[in-house]
Amino acid sequence: MNKAKLLIVDDTPENIDLLVSILAGAELDILAANSGERALELVARTLPDLILLDVMMPGIDGFETCRRLRADARSKDIPVIFVTARAEDVGQGFAAGGADYIAKPVRADEVRSRVNHHLEKRRLVHQLMELNGVLEQRVRERTQELVQANRKLREEINERRFMQDRLSYLATHDFVTRLYNRDALESHVQGLLARADRGEDSACVAMVELTRFAIVNDACGYIAGDELLRQVADLLAALAAPEDFIARLGGDRFAILSARPVEPVMSLAQRIKQAFESFGFVWDGRTYHVDARVAVVPIGTEYYSFEQVMVKADEASYLARREGGPGVRLHRASARDADPREAVNWAYRLLDALKQSHFRVYFQRIVPLAEPNPGGLRFETLIRLWDPESRRIVAPGAFIGPAERYQLIDQLDRWMVREVLSRLSTLTALLPQVELVTINLSAYSLRDTSLAERILNLLRDLHFPANKLCFEITETEAIVNLDAALSFMQALKEQGVRFSLDDFGTGFASFAYLKRLPFDTLKIDGAFVRDMDHDEANATMVRSMVQMAQALGLPVVAEFVENGAVAKLLSELGVQFAQGYHFHQPEALSEEALQAALLTLK
Repeated sequence: MNKAKLLIVDDTPENIDLLVSILAGAELDILAANSGERALELVARTLPDLILLDVMMPGIDGFETCRRLRADARSKDIPVIFVTARAEDVGQGFAAGGADYIAKPVRADEVRSRVNHHLEKRRLVHQLMELNGVLEQRVRERTQELVQANRKLREEINERRFMQDRLSYLATHDFVTRLYNRDALESHVQGLLARADRGEDSACVAMVELTRFAIVNDACGYIAGDELLRQVADLLAALAAPEDFIARLGGDRFAILSARPVEPVMSLAQRIKQAFESFGFVWDGRTYHVDARVAVVPIGTEYYSFEQVMVKADEASYLARREGGPGVRLHRASARDADPREAVNWAYRLLDALKQSHFRVYFQRIVPLAEPNPGGLRFETLIRLWDPESRRIVAPGAFIGPAERYQLIDQLDRWMVREVLSRLSTLTALLPQVELVTINLSAYSLRDTSLAERILNLLRDLHFPANKLCFEITETEAIVNLDAALSFMQALKEQGVRFSLDDFGTGFASFAYLKRLPFDTLKIDGAFVRDMDHDEANATMVRSMVQMAQALGLPVVAEFVENGAVAKLLSELGVQFAQGYHFHQPEALSEEALQAALLTLK
C-alpha cells in the first residue's frame, strides 16, 4: 500500500520539526515547505493527500495559499488543515476553503486524530472512485452472466452505499460530538430562509457557549475535553425538541436552530441553563462544574442569508459574554439597529477601511506640569475613521465597539502601529526632537504570540528608536492571559520599548497588574480627572492614585484636563504629565502639525 503524502507548510523550522515528530511512526510520506510559494510548487509536483498550513507567513499567507489551491483544478480537492494560535483566524480559514483547523500550541493527540480523520475521509473518496470504475467495468463484462453475478454485485453495491453514507456522514457531522457541523447548519438555515411561508419570528437560533470549558481542556487534556463535549451534546439533544437542529460550531460553542417562535425557544434556553446548574463532569475522580450562557436570536423575515444570521448570533453571544457569567439573553434588534444589515455593514465597512486605507492618525500632546522645557515632545496617537460618503471623520466611539465585536480590533492595532512608525520614521529632521510616542493596544492584540516579534522587526526595518515608543494597555478590558502579556512586555522592554497602564482607576485588577507587569507610567482615567476641581470624591480618588504611583516610583499622566484649575490641582498633587483639550485638541498627524507642536516647547 502506498503511503499517504502529507505536506507541512510553516515558515518556522521548529514548528515543522514538532509536527514531524508528532506524526513519526505513522505510515506517512511527509514533505515540508517554508512558504506559501514553495508549498504551491510542491503541490503542483507531488499532489499530497493532506496539507497542514500555517496562517502567518512572509510572502503570501496561509489564507491566500489556500485560495490559490482551491482555484487550481489539480489541487482543489486536497483537504487543508489550518494551524493557528488565533481564534479569529478560524472563520477566515473556513472562508478561504480550509477543511479544519488545529489550535496552537498543538497537542500531539489532537494533531494525530485530525490528520487520521481527514486521511481516512480522503482514502474513502479515492476508494469510492476506484470502486465505481470497477463496478462499471464488471457490469459491461458480465451482462451475459447476470444471474450468476447478481449476488456478488448486490454485495458490492451495498459496500459502495455504505461508503457513500459514511462519506456523507463525515461531511455533515462533527466527529467529536456526532452532532451536525457548521456546513450542515448553513444548509439547514438556507433551506429555512427560502421557505415562502416563513413569518416574523417563526424561527430562532440559540447560541450555547460553555463557561470554564478551558479549565477541563487545559487541566485534563483534550481527551477529557472531547468527552465533556460529547456529554454536553447528549444533554442538549435530550432537552431540545425532536425537530430542532443541533450543531457544534467549533470549540465550546453550539447552536440550536428551532422552527418555533420566541417563547418556546426561551423556555428551552432556561431549561438548558437549569440543566447546567446541576451538571458535573467527572474525570479521574474529580468533578468539574461547567456552566453555559445562552443567547437567543429570533430570525425575522428581514434575514436573507446564513452569514447574516450568524453575524447577529455572534453579536448576541458577544454581548452575553460581556455581561459576564452564565445566563440567558434574548437579543432583538433595537430601534437604532432595526435593520440587521447595518450590523453586517459595520464589519464590511471596517474591512473596506483597512483595505482602502480610510483610517487616519491623529495626535494629542502630553504636557509636563513641572518642567516647561522637557527633553522633547510627547504625544499620544489616536485612530480615526474617514467616511468617504459623508466626507467626515468618524470618532472612535462609533467603530471601536463593532471592531471588538467582530474581532477586527487587532487588525486596527496592527495598522496603527505600522502607520505611525512608518510615517514618523520618514521625518528624520523632527524625530530627534520627539521624546515619546504612545500607541494604544487592545487586549485582543496581546493574545497574539507573534505580535512582539512583528513589532521588533518593524522597529529594525524602519530604524525607529525603540526608546521613543510607548504602548498604552487599557484597564477597561481585562487581560485574559496575564502570562502572555508579561512575555509580550518583557520581549519589547529588553529593546527599550516602554509601557503605560491606561485608564488607571477604573478597575481593581490594576493593582494585580502592577505587581506582575512592568509598567513605566500610570495614566489616570479621565472620568476622575475631568471634574476633580468641583467634585471632592473624584479629587480624593485622584490623590490616592497619585500616592500609590509615588510609592511604586511610577510617573503619572492625567488625561481629560479641560481647564487651568484642574491642571493646577494636578501639579500640586505631584502629577508629572497632563493631556487634554486645555493644552491641545487632537489633530491630524503631519509634519506641519508636529513642527507647530515643537514650537510650544520653546
